[in-house]
Parts: sequence; C-alpha cells; structure tokens
Amino acid sequence: MKIAVCLKRVPDTTAKIVIGASRTTIDETGVKFVPNPYDEFALEAAIALKEQAGAGETTVIAVGTDASQETLRTALAMGIDRAVLLQSPGSADGLAVARVLAAELKAGVYDLVLFGKLAVDDYNHQVGAMVAELLELPCITAAAKMTLSGGAIEAEREIEGGVEVMGCTLPAVVTCDKGLNNPRLPSLKGIMAAKKKPLDAKPVTLEAASFEVTSLELPAERQAGRIVGEGADAVPALIALLRNEAKVL
Repeated sequence: MKIAVCLKRVPDTTAKIVIGASRTTIDETGVKFVPNPYDEFALEAAIALKEQAGAGETTVIAVGTDASQETLRTALAMGIDRAVLLQSPGSADGLAVARVLAAELKAGVYDLVLFGKLAVDDYNHQVGAMVAELLELPCITAAAKMTLSGGAIEAEREIEGGVEVMGCTLPAVVTCDKGLNNPRLPSLKGIMAAKKKPLDAKPVTLEAASFEVTSLELPAERQAGRIVGEGADAVPALIALLRNEAKVL
C-alpha cells in the first residue's frame, strides 16, 4: 500500500505572533515553526497502517519554501519513508495549493491520501476536500477513528449529539481529527535515520490567487471583568448591564 500525507509548516501555537511591516504577513523573526498538529495525526496513521500491513511505502508532501525541509525531516524522523517538497512561496489560496498537491499525488498513484482536518494558522478546512475533488476520489473528513480492511476504509467522525460512521473503497482521501491516535515523538534513532532518507525538492508554480490578504490585525485586548455584587442582590445590576451595555438581552 502506498500512503501519502500532506503536511503544512505552521507557527508553534505557543509562539508570540507579531505582524510584519507589510501588515499582510507575520514577522517570522524568532518564531518556532512546527508540523501542523492535525497533520501529525495523519503522519501517525500512515506509519501505523504500514506497520500493521508489514509492507508498503509512506510519503510526506509539503508545499513551501526551503524552510519547510526541517518540518519534513521531522516527519521522516517519526518514521515516514520519503519526503517531497513542492518548492513555492506558498499561497493563502487553498485551491491554488490543492492543484499542485493533486498533480503530485496523481503522478504518485497512492492508495490512501491523508491530511489534517485543518491547519492551525488559517483554520480553512479546505485543502484536503479540494484535493479529493480534483482527483475524483471519495473523501472522509475529520476522521476520529479509522480502520482498513479488504481494500475499503471505515471511519467515524464526531457530529453534534453523536458519531457518524462512513465508509468507502480505496483509493480515498481522509482528513484526520483529534482522537484518531497519539502521534509518536521522533526517537534519536529516527532522527539519525531521517538524514539519510530521500527528500526530493521540486519547483512548482502556483496559479494566481483568487483573493489576497490585504491586512492582518491582532485581536483587540479583552476588557477587564467587573464584579457587580454577590448573591441574589447582584442579579438586577447584572441584568441591567447585559441589557444596556452588552446588549445581549
């Protein structure tokens, strides 16, 4: 079985973000970048499925600059077999990214393509489903449980008030959610082995974006809370504030 995982390099969720001078990007000075946390669930799933099968090949693919090589090496250190970097400055347009990923995946003829359900830097939930559509493959999104058997896949996804069970035949695209697994940490042996694993860099040209980021702004600071009283005596004052200031009543 050939399994591909599409990976994105994102700022560490604990990093302090500063908007750059252009006001359209962040200032990357001193910011630590990591594999997208949801993509780590996909990486672990790919490695575990290969281990269960006892054979196969796993590939991790990223779109980005040469700085993404470090992120790809992390995936290789976890246990992925090979990596492909589609060299490009990147784009905020999910469809432009999906098109170059789909072209690479189509050439590789994979049985299963895995994504994280979203990237934590933009929360767009787009690229995995777009790639599936471009490849004309069935797609299961936000899988929290997944099993493969006899050339078919069954997955569970959490919905409001319950769990939805979905299934399809391979090849297929699946986006991975929390709860699917516990991603392993790279071992020292894995880190050393990653240096010898193949990492192919391929220049690509993304199509013109259908939209552009015109400005970025940090969220406004929250106002300090107020204590209006204690017990039942505070209820009238609280209701007045909710009605007159917060205007939620």
